[in-house]
Amino acid sequence: MANNAVVNMFRVKELRSKLFFTLFILAVFRLGSVLTIPGINATLLAQYFESLGNGAESAFASYMDFFAGGAFERFSVFMLGVMPYISTQIILQLALVIFPSLKRIAQEEGGQQKVQSWTRIGTIFVCLIQSYVVTVYADSISQAVPGVLVFSGWKFNLIAMLTVTTGSMITVWIGDQITAHGVGNGISMIILAGIVARMPSAIYELGKAVSAGTVNLVFAIIALLFYIVIIGLIVYEQSGERKIRVNFAKRVVGRKQYGGMDTYIPLKINPSGVIPIIFASAFLTFPLQLANGLSGDTGIRRWLGSVSQALNPLGWLYNVIEVLLIVFFAYFY
Repeated sequence: MANNAVVNMFRVKELRSKLFFTLFILAVFRLGSVLTIPGINATLLAQYFESLGNGAESAFASYMDFFAGGAFERFSVFMLGVMPYISTQIILQLALVIFPSLKRIAQEEGGQQKVQSWTRIGTIFVCLIQSYVVTVYADSISQAVPGVLVFSGWKFNLIAMLTVTTGSMITVWIGDQITAHGVGNGISMIILAGIVARMPSAIYELGKAVSAGTVNLVFAIIALLFYIVIIGLIVYEQSGERKIRVNFAKRVVGRKQYGGMDTYIPLKINPSGVIPIIFASAFLTFPLQLANGLSGDTGIRRWLGSVSQALNPLGWLYNVIEVLLIVFFAYFY
């Protein structure tokens, strides 16, 4: 049955074209994910991240890398991914709820186009802020690993900020192209591509840990089986729906009878899908990156370091806040 569905999918010309277009555009995205921004020594950078161990900074880098598909630890042109765009969307959606005047503008003719324009303009500003934090983070790495920056100062800051901002906007454009001409929602497909791209390396690292004896083989097998079961449960839950029966009364007009039909309204178990999870992650990513990138040993930078430690993605506080945000965005969305 599943094989026939796949074969039939390739027989439909329009669907086949959309599928190949999506694969091509995702390949372009993956290519940009391995292109390091100018001024970075990729070899020394990789050595730095390998030496981090299991601390808060390592957890932060792995967390950012998870959504960027490995682009963050490479300091690639697509290292911010679509998170600035999603963060701007959240800010605007909340603003539409808080300010009735903005909501009226959005509901007018052409209002959604205006909201899209505001989102893109806002994304540029968010990208510039986050890209500046990236330059500060790169400078702190260069102090720990001399030579990781080929050139530094304002030249590196300017080039890195422009490159990363442009890369993020290109990522948003790629998502729009997939939505318009490909299969599925473009932003979701980009996030999916990044997560899938990390799976082979994650499995390899797990295998290496088992070979080295740092991870028990039985535990590794249980973890993989648990992972497969979780995916199956998610698919089952996402496809589940409750059919609300609707009866139409019969009407007689002249000699003709109308109505009397039975139909149903499909009510999904999870109508909001993964959007609340994506929104919650993006909402936390922005302050987490600011705190981690700007942390230091003096004044407010020391306080930011404390915030970064408290919001460790592996810590209990982060997970509690994320769960609460998921509940909020599921209701809000």
